[in-house]
Amino acid sequence: MARIVLADDGIEFDGRTPEERPLGGAESSVAALVGELAARGHDVQVMNKCKAPLDHRGVAWRPIDGGDWPESADLYIANRGDKLLSRMPQARRTVFWIHNPARYLLKWRYLSKLWRLRPAIVFIGDYHATTYPKWAPDGGRVVIPYGLAEDFCQAGPLTQPPPPRAVFTSNPLRSLDWLLELWAESIQPRVAGAELHVFAGAATYGSVGADKEAAMKKALDQARALEGQGVKLRGPVPKARLIQELRQSRAMLYRGDLNETFCLAVGEAQAMGVPAVVEKLGSVSERVIDGETGFVAAGAAAFADAAKRLLTDDDLWRAQHLAAIEKQRQWRWADAAAAFEKLIPSG
Repeated sequence: MARIVLADDGIEFDGRTPEERPLGGAESSVAALVGELAARGHDVQVMNKCKAPLDHRGVAWRPIDGGDWPESADLYIANRGDKLLSRMPQARRTVFWIHNPARYLLKWRYLSKLWRLRPAIVFIGDYHATTYPKWAPDGGRVVIPYGLAEDFCQAGPLTQPPPPRAVFTSNPLRSLDWLLELWAESIQPRVAGAELHVFAGAATYGSVGADKEAAMKKALDQARALEGQGVKLRGPVPKARLIQELRQSRAMLYRGDLNETFCLAVGEAQAMGVPAVVEKLGSVSERVIDGETGFVAAGAAAFADAAKRLLTDDDLWRAQHLAAIEKQRQWRWADAAAAFEKLIPSG
């Protein structure tokens, strides 16, 4: 058994939050990883902006400013923030887990600490790793993809295709406006009864989302204005509800974004057996097996055509639905936790 400490100084959340309300991908991943590490027998503590101390599913959640830091750890995971890198100098090993494109690490406040402390940097995908220049400092570079939650990996094949209902479940600032325009002009007019359900909003991102709420509002207002063309603005929902909604969905439509370093939204949909249409932007093409579990489209016209085919061709949908269930749920949080275990010093 190892002593593992993870620190995060982002938004307020704890181990219960994913069960209670929508939560962003990075925060959901923290909760999933530490829960799995605890389940594997490790002594796990999280120092973050939780409201109060909480012991939940074997993990000790403690307020980061509460002075309850352990003296040492076998593995210390500094999550995202540069101020966290030097918080546990007695740790046997420090790693830096990042989630956004790594260009922000080229600021002096990051580079100075990375040169001095040389932590291993944990990236969440192959595309993500390319966003950090080869010349920049590190103590090793490791790619550990996010795992998939077990709840998204339990659905069996559907006996009947869903109606022509597509979903968007990502950040509204990531090309929702592009998708809505394409939907109104090139997809919905070609598919009788087609609907696009948008599960998106600022609530998923806590205080960070509130800062960007005005920018999100423009895209969400655009969605509301297209109600007559089958667009349903549903807002963010907790994971349990999202699973029910994906089960009733025929396709996931998401262009992608250069800032997308993993895309749990597409990964979760694929694990549920929902074919996806994406473009080769950021990491989203890593989540889809082109031609088997969805399509990696080259441009708007190809995107619209692939969406139309999935919404109308039952045989194509079924083949991709079955392929997604078979091939897109192998890497789960137990696998990710096992990869993190390999970072624990031996002896």
